[in-house]
Amino acid sequence: MPKLKKVAILGRPNVGKSSLFNRLLRQRDAITSDVVGTTRDIKKRLVTISGNRDFEVIDTGGIDDSTEMFATVKKLSLRAADEADIIIYLVDGKNIPEEEDRELFYQLQNLNKPIALVVNKIDNDKDESIRYWDFLEFGADRTFPMSVSHNRYMNDFYAWLDEYIPEREEENKGLELQEDNELSFEDIVNMVQVDEVEEEDKDIKVAIIGRVNTGKSSLLNAFLNEERVVVSPVAGTTIDPVDEALEYQDRKITFVDTAGIRRRGKILGIEKYAFGRTEEMLEEADIALLIIDATVGVLELDERIANLIEKHKLGCMIVLNKWDIHKDDEATYTKAVEDIRDQLKFLHYAPLITISAKTGLRVHKILDEIVTIYERYKQRIPTSTLNEVLKYAISRHHPPTVNGGVVSIKFATQYETKPPKIAIITNRPDGIHFSYKRYLSNIFREKFDFVGVPLDIEGRKRGQRMDDD
Repeated sequence: MPKLKKVAILGRPNVGKSSLFNRLLRQRDAITSDVVGTTRDIKKRLVTISGNRDFEVIDTGGIDDSTEMFATVKKLSLRAADEADIIIYLVDGKNIPEEEDRELFYQLQNLNKPIALVVNKIDNDKDESIRYWDFLEFGADRTFPMSVSHNRYMNDFYAWLDEYIPEREEENKGLELQEDNELSFEDIVNMVQVDEVEEEDKDIKVAIIGRVNTGKSSLLNAFLNEERVVVSPVAGTTIDPVDEALEYQDRKITFVDTAGIRRRGKILGIEKYAFGRTEEMLEEADIALLIIDATVGVLELDERIANLIEKHKLGCMIVLNKWDIHKDDEATYTKAVEDIRDQLKFLHYAPLITISAKTGLRVHKILDEIVTIYERYKQRIPTSTLNEVLKYAISRHHPPTVNGGVVSIKFATQYETKPPKIAIITNRPDGIHFSYKRYLSNIFREKFDFVGVPLDIEGRKRGQRMDDD
């Protein structure tokens, strides 16, 4: 498959970059608001225009030098422009041209790449007659007066993109059958299904989750071995979830650096959108890295965040960050582990590692563990093997009676993966007490390798559909 063109959207804060990003995606992905600096990190998504032209669009943070944090945002934005094939520079058509815009645009022109000047917020003819013509003095090869929010004057802009985005090479999806038709329809379906499963199994989605200022963005930068996410001591620096992918052990691991979570009463303004977006990301994730600040230990909010992991039934690893402040000795480690295990009992299955995202201490081990947890997360235990272990469990401890009635367990079967879900077929599904389910879960964990993976056990009647509640 040919390499996709990269299109970077740049401009100063609050000119409509994220609105254009969302318009190209035809969905509300990036958080938009009137708050200056809402977008601080780089967002990348695949886009299709004109039916068969695919490219990667890159939304960047507003370019501003007013603070140290925004200076970092500017550096990442200019780096995105350097990596892109096509550049879109947005300006605010409601205001007179800024000297800073001129300087930035000329700097980007020197990259010798296709570049368009988009004069945004031209909502009507009056706006166009008052301000648009002032921006022609930039001398851009192509200047577009547009209103992204009102979808006004967009056609010429799309036509310009078509000039640089090649049409998709249509691949022959069908299988070439030999003249003697030796492949049946079932053969073809099975071959396609196998290919789909293999492709899906190589893609791991990992959410990095935790309180504000625990070092989530620093950890993502450490994984990528470069500064891709804005890191700042300012709590709430990450607003929009940021995703970056890397290839590791023949797998694609996509990390999502989610917004730091505060106590509900302290969630302000655009952070409310960020919290909702974090929940959406968890619905799509396979594994969560729960980041805990070693300088303060587990707080009540950490427990609530951990509940989100349990709610979405994700594979999990507990990452105790900022460990470089401690003496890396056995006594300190033992005490930290005991405290975490005591306060996060429902994540008993999650392995724990102490790291320092700042110094790189043990960060590399997390990648190996992610791959291993994912293998467990998608594993399927053969029914015969599962029932051998179930028989062993019942022989050690029979299910208790319910109101004098005997609970008879017939067999077990795993009916789903990611996470593993096991149905216990019985005459009285409601009679299997949660304590007995916990007992069976412990036995299955003892006999099979489910470290880092939640295990869902449900009682079912014979013949009951697995998707019935």
